[in-house]
Amino acid sequence: MITLEEYLDGTGAEQGLKELVLLIAAQAIPIREAFLTNQTYAGTTNQSGEEQAAMDTWADRHITRVLQRSGLVREVASEEQDEILKIPESQGEYAVVMDPLDGSSLIQVNLAVGTIVGIYDHGTVMQPGEKMRAALYMLYGPMTVLTLTVGEGVQIFALDSHDRYVLLEADVKMPEGNLYGSGGLRTVWTEKHAKFIDGCEQDGYKLRYSGSFVADFHQILKYGGIYCYPAVVGKEKGKLRLMFEANPIGFIATQAGGAICNGRENVLTINPEKPHQKTPLYVGSKGLIEKVKGTLCT
Repeated sequence: MITLEEYLDGTGAEQGLKELVLLIAAQAIPIREAFLTNQTYAGTTNQSGEEQAAMDTWADRHITRVLQRSGLVREVASEEQDEILKIPESQGEYAVVMDPLDGSSLIQVNLAVGTIVGIYDHGTVMQPGEKMRAALYMLYGPMTVLTLTVGEGVQIFALDSHDRYVLLEADVKMPEGNLYGSGGLRTVWTEKHAKFIDGCEQDGYKLRYSGSFVADFHQILKYGGIYCYPAVVGKEKGKLRLMFEANPIGFIATQAGGAICNGRENVLTINPEKPHQKTPLYVGSKGLIEKVKGTLCT
């Protein structure tokens, strides 16, 4: 079976990028082991005012420390940190954005959660998502899987019993599919978003929504459909973060033949104004994203 190292050696990615991807991917092992002793809440909130689970802060500190020591990364922006971390002593020029542990509220009930990462070059994280050099997520479920793109399509790897990543599925293509999920209470959905979801349900789409963005998106990637976290009444900018969640997942979706938008425009073309900027989000099969634009822009 093809290992992650062997796959990367066959791509056009430069050596530094290969090393960084391998380093980040390897952190799934200590993160997975830390779940047992980090089951509670930390008693703190992140920049968005959300209560942090103990694993949120543990994973954030762990990955940040690894990146600081790597010599490969000039900047790190994390959902769990208020400010961009600058590493002026780094010899490398990569920049990393991350959600260290997406879906952490589900840890205590043992549902799938994940780590989302985007990688840029030129030493700055303040770039539109379309400028990414690589994006990946680790999904901690029955298997620990790594979904990765270095701009040459999407590949899915799984950790084997020897803690090696082996290729599970190559050149993943997102089908149109019939799954859907939407965040936000229905009572505060906008009229246009409610109309779009009503249309999905009338067409026989199946609801899939766990509260873990990365887990829910992984189903959409495999089977097709759409994941939404829309603008809602009182929160017109939505809930998900542009830099940490929308851009890496959107980059992966696009590389698999899917698409992403905020209801009007491609999220990946937006120049971020601040690290914790939020955005409405629709990501999934290309045909459904076109339907979203047709419904929300009329």
